[in-house]
Amino acid sequence: MADVLPYKPRTGEIPTDPGVYRFRDAEGRVLYVGKAKSLRQRLSNYFAPLQTLHERTRRMVTTAASVEWTVVATDVDALQLEYMWIKEFDPPFNVRYKDDKSYPFMAITLADEAPRVIVTRNRRIPGARYFGPYPKVWAVHETIDLMIKAFPIRTCSDASYRRAMQTGRPCFPGQIGRCGGPCSMTCTIEEHRAMVDDFIAFMEGGDERFTRELTERMLAASAAMDYEAAAGFRDKLASIDAVLSKSALVLPADEDADLFGIAEDELSAAVQHFVIRGGRVRGVRSLTLDKELDISGGELVDQVLQRVYGDSDDIPRRVLVPVLPEASVELEQWLCERRGRRVALKVAHRGQRAELMRTATLNAQQALLRHKTRRAGDYVARTQALTDLQEALGMGEAPLRIECFDISHLGGTNVVASMVVFEDGLPRKDQYRSYNIAETTDDTDSMYQVLMRRLARIETDAGSAVDEEKSGPGRRPRFAYRPQLLIVDGGRPQVQAAARALRDSGRTDIALCGIAKRLEEIWLPDDDFPVILPRTSEALYLVQRLRDEAHRFAITHQRRRRRRDITTVLSEIPGLGAARIKSLLKHFGSVAALRAATEEQITEVDGIGPRLASAIHAHLAGDRAPSSG
Repeated sequence: MADVLPYKPRTGEIPTDPGVYRFRDAEGRVLYVGKAKSLRQRLSNYFAPLQTLHERTRRMVTTAASVEWTVVATDVDALQLEYMWIKEFDPPFNVRYKDDKSYPFMAITLADEAPRVIVTRNRRIPGARYFGPYPKVWAVHETIDLMIKAFPIRTCSDASYRRAMQTGRPCFPGQIGRCGGPCSMTCTIEEHRAMVDDFIAFMEGGDERFTRELTERMLAASAAMDYEAAAGFRDKLASIDAVLSKSALVLPADEDADLFGIAEDELSAAVQHFVIRGGRVRGVRSLTLDKELDISGGELVDQVLQRVYGDSDDIPRRVLVPVLPEASVELEQWLCERRGRRVALKVAHRGQRAELMRTATLNAQQALLRHKTRRAGDYVARTQALTDLQEALGMGEAPLRIECFDISHLGGTNVVASMVVFEDGLPRKDQYRSYNIAETTDDTDSMYQVLMRRLARIETDAGSAVDEEKSGPGRRPRFAYRPQLLIVDGGRPQVQAAARALRDSGRTDIALCGIAKRLEEIWLPDDDFPVILPRTSEALYLVQRLRDEAHRFAITHQRRRRRRDITTVLSEIPGLGAARIKSLLKHFGSVAALRAATEEQITEVDGIGPRLASAIHAHLAGDRAPSSG
């Protein structure tokens, strides 16, 4: 691979103005679109020596055959042009959105003579006012059912409305009290329009005004002994309270904002978009996306906001994000131009906004986990993953049984290892194993020891007593089955240690690879360069899941072992029973914290006096372990 790309432009040819650039392949397809405040400075990063580039960036620039750019007047113009080109060309190396849900909205058809409220997924109804999105259709219907009790506007179809207005007979929904439009013959077109305005004002956050007005009118009617009217106002208040109870007040009552919680890993991200109007969450939208290039959190926020607001005119006065993008000033100006009024782009640092951001982020983390688990659990995806992995690693057979190993330690002490097993692309948790490593020099030596112990059990009758008992008489122990593929968590050094274990064990029928987490590279034993699986590859998702599961299992085993060790040490102290040991561990939360505590801090635990605290402190000081690294 040549270190200098043949299409690299001369530095002097690239302008220093703001603009938008496009990388194209040999067929002219646009691979990537980006913007820059200085085109020369940004593009020079792509044409640095290839060995210094991120692996995925290197794959993009080596796939491309040309680069072109367009100079614009301002940074905001660059943002707008970037958005237009991404929509037009759908470049494969830009962030790819997987919003396969068509969310339901509540819409008010303001262009009609008598506007009606409907449930729709169509965002292009002329003149319509939208509220939402809602997570489920039933949530929209439930909200409408409650709202029309307080604000009885039209719900019938256009055909029913025309027929009723021509004949002078109420529409059928109006006859059963489900429609309050002019077609129900209970109000005029002008009165109905005023009711629609109130409906919209309430949905936009006018909660307190309507509650206050209805309460005053109810009390006035009651004082005038017009109990029928008072009962009507009471019922409307109950309907409003029912609507408000569905969405708690999460921010000040005058707050209109959109809040974005984001969770991401190396390849994917999930976004939770909370639509807050009048201080209440009026809608929730979930997005998942794939990342091809290595982009920062700020760049991800930039692209998410372009996606959400590019075709929307429903922009609030405040947008809350987890981190500000580099071009936050230009992005804020772009949002202001689209809204026609000021928009503030802020990070939620403290108070109610920060708490709500934590909630949105937690939802995003769960959505990301569901996205990855659903993809890994799909039969077609699993089959494709095994086939892709076989081809990428040059295996003669599909890896129907895969074992993945991870090493975990605490500052070089408490070294443990884990082995997780996947068969047909699914975890076999009953066959997971954990290892304690008594003496080791480093991670590569630990990996070698563990694999030598594992490989000694394959295709033999010397399985552990537990394995033989579970397998039953006359059956081969489960631990003796040969895996088609071994995966180690780590890069080239760990893979070489694992390859040495395979050679020393005489195993030539088992494939091997490692996954380096920083760049998600797949390393093979004898290759100088890693294998880079495509971002959309099902094989990469499978390998990632194996690695993450091995890491989780190793950490769980290490924590359990550390807890058992410290419990054993503490039980040797006279006067310290099981209940007090439990209180100590609960209070300090970790072994390291308990060892580092002073006598005074130990006495803060219920049931621990000064004399006992002194004994605990002295005992742990004499048995002090190295601190965690």
